[in-house]
Parts: sequence; C-alpha cells; structure tokens
Amino acid sequence: MTAIPLGRRLAAEALATGLLLATIIGSGIMAERLSGGNVGVALLGNTLATGAMLVVLILIFGPVSGAHMNPAVSLAMTLRGRLPRRDLAPYILAQVAGALIGVGCAHLMFDLPLLQLATTVRSGPPQWLAEFVATFGLVLTIFGCLATRPAATPGAVGLYIVAGYWYTASTCFANPVVTLARSLSDSFAGIAPGGVAPFVLAQLLGMLAGVWVAARLFEKPVGDSV
Repeated sequence: MTAIPLGRRLAAEALATGLLLATIIGSGIMAERLSGGNVGVALLGNTLATGAMLVVLILIFGPVSGAHMNPAVSLAMTLRGRLPRRDLAPYILAQVAGALIGVGCAHLMFDLPLLQLATTVRSGPPQWLAEFVATFGLVLTIFGCLATRPAATPGAVGLYIVAGYWYTASTCFANPVVTLARSLSDSFAGIAPGGVAPFVLAQLLGMLAGVWVAARLFEKPVGDSV
C-alpha cells in the first residue's frame, strides 16, 4: 500500500467516495420515484444498490488506497498503524471532495438543483445510539476480516451495510463524510444539517470503541506462530 504514490491513492479515495455518494443519493432518488410511495420498497432499493456498490468499490480501489471512503475508517487505520499519520488529513480531504462531487453528480443525473440542503430530520438519542452501534460494528467487520479472511472484506462490508440499513434506527450512515454529504441533498437519503454534528460524534465514538475491541479480539497473542 505505502509503495503506491500518495497522489494515486488520494485520487482513488476521491473517486471511490464520489461513486459511493452518487450511488447512495442516486439510488435513493430512483427508489423513491419508482416505489409508488412505499417507503419500505424505496429503502430496499437504496439498500441493495449501496451494498452492491460498496463491494465493487472495495474490490477495485482496495488494492490502490484501501478504499476507506470514510474518515472514521481512515482514523481507525491510523490508530492501528495501517495508515501513516501524515496521510490521514489528505485522505480525509480527498474523501470530502469526492463526496461533494458525487452528490452533485447524482443531482445532475436526475435533473435536480445542484445545490440543496436536506430537510429530513434524523435526530435524537435512539438515532445517535444507532450510529454508535453501526460504526462500531463496521470497524469490527473490517478488522475482523483483515485479521482472519482479508479476501472476504469487500463482501463482508457490503453485507454489513445492507444489514445496517435495516437493523439500525438511523439506517446505518456509519461514515462522517457520507453524513455531511447527505445533508446537501434534499432527497430520500438526506439528513437535515442540524443532525450532522451529533451523528458524526456518535460515529467517532463508535469507531474508537470498535478499535479498542478489535485490538483485543484480533491481535495475535505473543508467541503465537499461527
């Protein structure tokens, strides 16, 4: 990973994050238009597209940048020594830039105003707890796979997010940059700007808890040669 030039890795992170946000927003718009007002059907369409795209993006961009697409994941990787500290800020900036471009692209594809602010309220302790749990589980999924079955990581992450859409009250944002970007789309996937900061705080706390638990569950014991 570190042998690949930083510029190429940042380009991969920006492109991957942009495609992820275009998928989240675009599939939400399409699902809402085609569901005939059935929110459950719309959520299912949004869920399947997002989970499938995550698998694809991790498969193709993982060998280049790690395909984090998520500041919480990048910070977790830094804390576990898998991403150099000097690369953390550039990774996050690339993710933010890619996310904003992805949202704008989704709006243009569906002939919607480029600049928007979401009005969907997603707030309150149950949803904050859901974001803590969602991010905690995502971090465990990633580090568990990396420790035991690295090749399974793309599928496991995609499946986790598919499940997270349905088992969490917040529909499993689990990603600070996704949360920020979704506040700029007044669509099915949007979140009102006032809900962003508590979501991000819950996500970062969930990430820290996930890193702490993963370090104790998946570290190879001293003297273990297996």
